[in-house]
Amino acid sequence: MVSKTRDKFIEVARQLFARKGVENTTMNDIASASSKGRRTIYTYFKSKTEIFNAVIETETDKILSRLRIILAANIPPDEKVREYISTRFEAMKEIVGRNGSLRAGFFRDVRKVERAQRMIASKEVALLCEILQEGVDQGVFKAIDVKKQSIIIIHMVQGLVVPYIRESLNEEGISTAMIKAMTADMILYGLSL
Repeated sequence: MVSKTRDKFIEVARQLFARKGVENTTMNDIASASSKGRRTIYTYFKSKTEIFNAVIETETDKILSRLRIILAANIPPDEKVREYISTRFEAMKEIVGRNGSLRAGFFRDVRKVERAQRMIASKEVALLCEILQEGVDQGVFKAIDVKKQSIIIIHMVQGLVVPYIRESLNEEGISTAMIKAMTADMILYGLSL
């Protein structure tokens, strides 16, 4: 029951944040839309920031679930890297698209973007380390510092998420498909040197 109530608060908050924006949503709104009292919501979350972070964590867990499927796939490590890049971009686009007004406020507040990226980065690094190590073990990638390379790759991809979602590089002749392909090509080229 405890986790169901907490999960309900998170989902209701996500929907309200998406519709009204984080700034325009109160803890009262979340409690009311959940058919719970304010005291109940404060049992689970001390502040709107805390519930916002829980929403971001829940959304990033959805990305990680999709990335874990790639890790477990019976495909060569270089294909796993390609799939990883493509899936990461698409998952972020879907999550941001699903969250309406949350998206607008989210992109205006660089600290929120950075906080969300930090929340997922260490977990992503661990997944990517496994893929890169598999590539090293199979001789597909050169012997590298797997952890440092994973950190760099994650930050490269994170840096391209906003242009990918906004399709802002189209005016430069760079489509979203090109962003995915070129990013993967550059990473794989660097891993094979």
